[in-house]
Amino acid sequence: MEERVLSAEVRTVIGKQVKALRRQGSLPAVIYGHNLEPVPITLDAKEASRFLAGTTSSQLLTINVEGVKHSTLVREKQRHPVRGNLIHVDFLAVSMTEKLRAMVIIDTDGEAPAVRDFDGYIVSGVEEIEVECLPQDLPERIVVDLSSLGAIGDAIFVRDLQLPAAVEILTDLNEMIVLVTAPSVEVEEEELVSAEPEVIEKGKKEEELE
Repeated sequence: MEERVLSAEVRTVIGKQVKALRRQGSLPAVIYGHNLEPVPITLDAKEASRFLAGTTSSQLLTINVEGVKHSTLVREKQRHPVRGNLIHVDFLAVSMTEKLRAMVIIDTDGEAPAVRDFDGYIVSGVEEIEVECLPQDLPERIVVDLSSLGAIGDAIFVRDLQLPAAVEILTDLNEMIVLVTAPSVEVEEEELVSAEPEVIEKGKKEEELE
């Protein structure tokens, strides 16, 4: 697994004064974790935004703070409510020799034959699962192949996931990930439009008879 390294500096500015750092192009952040006092840091805002784009909560990152490297996971990204840019990031420092629990995103790939051949619909279930393992064994994401869904009613459950032996799944194995359902029966729009005047016309005739 390729090491991804992001450079940072120790931050002495805290509280409301961090607004000045943001105006200067810096991104305030903090590293915290087991047996580690929280370390306030600053990152280059543009570099960090590119670096963290698409990063999942189970992707191992190395933060180099003035020569001291920390193995971390992103725990929270705070964004500006209007502009949407990053304004603060929390990093969780992890020990490479201790197991941890983390949520791993599930992505789907491929085409389900049941959708192509029988006009089925894909219904999504859980979008992430909880696992336990050493940080170096943590999957960045889990890709589920839809090509095995050949008929209406076919499904993929958590129990069907093939993960390395070093990764223990903590989520209920009976949780559904994806399911193929039959196409829904829809009434044609033209039928609904043509049906309405008939009822109105019938009502008028009944009023004329009274």
